[in-house]
Amino acid sequence: MITQTNFEYLKAVDKNLYEIITEAEKLYRDEYFEQCMTQTRRFGEHICRNVLGKSRTTEITFDEMLATLKDKINGSEQEKEFIDDLYFLKKQGNESTHSATVGKNSIKAFECLKRAFEAGINYAVYYKKSDSDFLKLEYDSELLITGKKSKETLAKKYEKQKEKFATVKKSKNDVKGKKQSKKTPAKPLKKQIYTMNSISQKQNFSPFWIFLGIAFLISFGLIIFLLI
Repeated sequence: MITQTNFEYLKAVDKNLYEIITEAEKLYRDEYFEQCMTQTRRFGEHICRNVLGKSRTTEITFDEMLATLKDKINGSEQEKEFIDDLYFLKKQGNESTHSATVGKNSIKAFECLKRAFEAGINYAVYYKKSDSDFLKLEYDSELLITGKKSKETLAKKYEKQKEKFATVKKSKNDVKGKKQSKKTPAKPLKKQIYTMNSISQKQNFSPFWIFLGIAFLISFGLIIFLLI
């Protein structure tokens, strides 16, 4: 299976640069991030040498060539970005080359590849007079990892992620709303009645009073009988 690369545009422009930078992508894919950064530095140095061309005199090191190139630019925004990208590649490449330990900085290595991509496009369009459509190209991280070109543009992927996020957010809000509606409503307080109705008491006579009444009647009857 043929592995594709983000730097396909360079293949017909400069075969040597193409081979250098595609090797950097392979190193990244295999998780050799320090070596990847060193390789992107090499890529930047070769670009710098090519751009200087016959203008290069005593410059030998990458730093010396960059200083000369910086003095020769007209000061356009495109040229400033080009120089900044090359300085970035030089700095990160030097740090990875002279580092005492082997790092696993995938983020820096990825940034180096992106900067190399931008520098390569500027080199191809403005110095090699290639197709200006190259300026529309965008670095594809999925292509870097898988070696297969995505059928969707970066803008399309962004829109899909945006829609997905909105759907997930709406779903969470719907679930939250259902949970709140299922809560048992608080019972209304029972209305207290403050009016009082009098209750009639039953007139009950105890056995003692009944006996006493009967005895009184008997005694009263005997007294009347004796008097007669």
